[in-house]
Amino acid sequence: MAVRIAGTTLPNDKRVEIGLTYILGIGRSLANKILKKAKINPDIRVKDLTEDQANELRIIIEKQHIVEGELRREVLSNIKRLKEIKSYRGLRHAKNLPVRGQRTKTNSRTVRGNVRKTMGSGRKETGQKT
Repeated sequence: MAVRIAGTTLPNDKRVEIGLTYILGIGRSLANKILKKAKINPDIRVKDLTEDQANELRIIIEKQHIVEGELRREVLSNIKRLKEIKSYRGLRHAKNLPVRGQRTKTNSRTVRGNVRKTMGSGRKETGQKT
């Protein structure tokens, strides 16, 4: 039986403690707190959870924590707010540049779309010899 919590199917063969981290917004420490609150042993596998235990987890997670779609919406609205008030962080988000103070002279290639601006760094091999 597959356990679905907050729109995410937990992997059957993993320990419950690890399986819960597949839900966006739940890491190891929060997973352990949730399991302690539900009085479930973190060492049992997801497939060995009873129906009652799965329901208990589902209730605790969906009632008391912001996860998955709701969390994504909240993060996007925070970024949108930063853009609207024209804050420095908002401008960095809008320009698709690193937001948290990283250097951009080198690195940040992935954020900038792998732009190579130095001489010869992106040069293609010459064609056939004549």
